Formats: sequence, C-alpha cells, structure tokens
Amino acid sequence: MTHDPRSTLLSAALDTAERGWRVFPLRPGTKRPALHGERTCIRTGPCVGGHLKWEQRATTDPDRIRATWTQAPYNVGVATGPSGLVVVDLDVPKEKGNGDAPCGAATFRALCERAGHAVPTTYRVRTASGGQHLYFTAPSGVRLTNTARTVAASVDTRAWGGYVVAAGSTTPAGPYEALCGPETLPVPGWLLSILRPTPKPSQAPSVAVSGQSRRYAGVALVNEARTVARSQHGGREAALFRAARALGRFVAWGDLPRHVVEQALQEAGESTGLTAAECRSTLRSALNWSIARNRRREAA
Repeated sequence: MTHDPRSTLLSAALDTAERGWRVFPLRPGTKRPALHGERTCIRTGPCVGGHLKWEQRATTDPDRIRATWTQAPYNVGVATGPSGLVVVDLDVPKEKGNGDAPCGAATFRALCERAGHAVPTTYRVRTASGGQHLYFTAPSGVRLTNTARTVAASVDTRAWGGYVVAAGSTTPAGPYEALCGPETLPVPGWLLSILRPTPKPSQAPSVAVSGQSRRYAGVALVNEARTVARSQHGGREAALFRAARALGRFVAWGDLPRHVVEQALQEAGESTGLTAAECRSTLRSALNWSIARNRRREAA
C-alpha cells in the first residue's frame, strides 16, 4: 500500500482544528505559508473584500481544511493569536562550537525552578531541530504578541502575529511530533508577568517641563525599587524584570541615568535573595529591551 502524505497531513490538520486551534497551509516540506501574498492577490474568493493574510485565513472549518489539504501535502501551521494560544519556543543553540550554551529547555527549566514551580505538563511538540514547543492558553483581556529573547536566550514566544508548525508536519530536518500533555494549561503567572505589555504612561511629561519630568522619574524609581524589595519568593525575578522595563523609558528619555537605575534595582533585587548575577542578567535584558523600544521624548 502506497503511503499518501496528503492523507497524513490532512489528519494532522483536522486533529489540530478539533482542539479549537486555527490552521492554515504551509508549503510542502517547509515552514513557510502556502497562501498568496498581498502583491499577487487578485481580490477573489476569501479576499474579495480585501487581501487576507494567513492569520486572518486560518480556520477550524473541517470542510475548508479538507478542500485545501486534498490539493497538496501541505504542512500545518497554527495561527497562535486567533487560536487563543501562547506557544513557548525552546530552541537549541544554532552556533557551531558553542557547546557551553544551554538549550532552551534547560533555560526554561531553570526559570521555572527560580519561580518555585516545576515545568508545566502542558501539551508540547518536539520540533524538527530537536527543540520543543510548549502550548499554553492565553489569558483573556490581554493581547500578547511574539517575543524573541525577552524571556531568555533560546526562549521565544509566539502569540498574536505569530504561528508554529503543528505536530504531524515534516521538513527536511525532521518531523514535528507531539510528546505529552493532553491538556493545554494556562500561561504560568510568572511568565505572564514578563510577557504582559508594559502599561503606557497616561501623559508623558513635555520637554518644556523637563525638571518636573525628572522629578516624576525619580518618584517612579523609588516606587519601583520598593515594589521589587517587597516581592516574594516565586515572583522576585519577574518583579525585577517589570520594574526595569518600566524605568527603561526614563533612561531612553534622558530623565534617569542608566547606572542609577541599575544600582537601585540591583540593591532591591539582592535584598530579596536573588544573586548579584541573576539581578545583573535580568536588568541587562529588560533595560536593553525597554530602551530600544522607547523613543526620546522630543522625537515622540
């Protein structure tokens, strides 16, 4: 009996959709979407009212899935945002000769231990490269987006604007295989506190009142340091990360020197029991992220 890859991938697409996750076709043997781009869209069919991208065209409709996957052996993509998912991508180091770099799974396990929890036994998939995808349900009322190295090196996330390759798909590097975890658990609280968008200030101080804005930044620094110092075991590193992200904008705007922020938060973090190295690593990552994403006030 001849093996029909289209039948296998159709079953994978239907099984994925039965979980309530929206799927769309990927080019056979690849991780790239098989749908047309905006430049080549002729505004017919699903796009008659305007071009629809893969995130908008992803579906759980069995009839649409059968009609698509009977045409070619498409791999299966899962649109994470519309599916209500946050997928943690635990990668393996790609640099040759970098044998000392920990893999994403080891890093994530260490982060869970620091937060006082075991690695969640949620639904997961082994990727073609040997990494893992951990599937979590996204919280309601919060629109999370993709991250890269925000959590840690080799630990990325996919949410709105992102997708992952579903179990049952195959690339030249290997197959994507479901490992364990029949249920999809909610995003752990400590992880959510890192992924949650930083609230925007209701009114940024103007250039004309730079003295007042510096006083505002100074008060924010005191409050954030106090919050970190009062954080409890299991939430210390997340509190430090949030504080650094919140204060990074004042560094970018010139209201606070970076070394002042680092010193205040370093002392607050160490007072909770975090090591000096843990504090430095968290502060470096969070401040770099925040400073890079906040324009100076005069350019805003």
